[in-house]
Amino acid sequence: MIRAAARRILSWKPWQKAAASAGVMLLSGLGFGAFRLASSAPAIPTAEVQRKDFVDTLEIKGEIKALRSKIIVAPYSSGDLQIVNLVANSAKVKKGDVLVQFDATTMQQKLAQDKSTVKSAEAEINQSQAAARLKEEQDLTDVMNAKFEAEKARMDASKQEILSAIEGEQAKLKVVDAEQTLKAAEAKLNADRLSAAADLASKKEKLKQAEFQVQQDERSLESLTLRAPLDGVVALQNHWQPQGGPTPFKPGDRAWPGMGIAELPDATSLKISARVEEAERGQLKVGQTTEVHVDAVPDRTFEGHVEAISPTASLDFTAGWPIPRNFSVDVAFSESDPRLTPGMAANVRVAVAKIPNGIVIPSGALFRKAGRTVAYVQRGGNFEETPVEVSRRNTEEVLLARGLQPGERIALKDPTLPR
Repeated sequence: MIRAAARRILSWKPWQKAAASAGVMLLSGLGFGAFRLASSAPAIPTAEVQRKDFVDTLEIKGEIKALRSKIIVAPYSSGDLQIVNLVANSAKVKKGDVLVQFDATTMQQKLAQDKSTVKSAEAEINQSQAAARLKEEQDLTDVMNAKFEAEKARMDASKQEILSAIEGEQAKLKVVDAEQTLKAAEAKLNADRLSAAADLASKKEKLKQAEFQVQQDERSLESLTLRAPLDGVVALQNHWQPQGGPTPFKPGDRAWPGMGIAELPDATSLKISARVEEAERGQLKVGQTTEVHVDAVPDRTFEGHVEAISPTASLDFTAGWPIPRNFSVDVAFSESDPRLTPGMAANVRVAVAKIPNGIVIPSGALFRKAGRTVAYVQRGGNFEETPVEVSRRNTEEVLLARGLQPGERIALKDPTLPR
């Protein structure tokens, strides 16, 4: 039979053979094209409908703040306060590191002058003590001479019996004069001692004041170098500039005494401060566990818990106009990370409820079709549109009230859309 067909084909005319060959080639091309089209069509990703516990979550946005921080202020009574060196904003520092260095030229000059005053006061004390010693030695000599003359006069007066009356009276007068001279010498000695002591006390007080001023200068000079009181991350403070408004400090700027230059938060006291609406406030309770995602630290998730919720609403001046009233929420970290710093934005996911033994699907498996919420259930090589009813949802999963059964596979992309 095959041989007969082959003989018939061989007996065809040339135009019949060409037509048959073209037909075979066309059918082969269509088959290959269909195979390529089928093999290049992307497969639709699917997920399994699961029966498991569903955790309802609430997401709130907040900012990392420090419960405790140290404000680094410009020193008082230190003259002109011009910044010559300043640590960079957001720099991590250790306790004792230099944060701010003010220009110390004027204070160094004043310290040198006051030290010179101390040396002059010390020299004056030495001179006064030397002069007092010389004067006292002279006064002691005068007293000794006066005592000698007085004693001599008394001896002469004791010879009155062998002297004439006139000579005896003269001798008595000499005794009186000698005793007066002695009293005067002794009085001068005492007076000079008191005067020398007073002069020395005055000069010592002057020295004490000069030394105190030097100590003040040294403290003022030391205060021109501001050091970190604890480990942390530096947050430079703003000051008003006529051209640019509030601007962080930089080298070359001037500050007035007591002005805040930088803030150094305590890294061990970080928390997340957030604000929520009234409906969200009703879902939160102190102690609820949280997951914290920090944009600046994308490689890990932090655990935490709701630490405090304000009982009353307050105005939120950071939310624009009109100013809303909402509730403040504090979230505490259960763990720390040296990369966390105040001012970072944080997303907090709070577990507000747990529903056991529910039918759960990924949130990406739901679609809106003609006002209905549907899922596409895989039936062999096709997907069947199935209406579903949502009970709860979070950012990743959906809890269904009805519509699907555990174990079914559903599409994660709309199969009706062109691919």
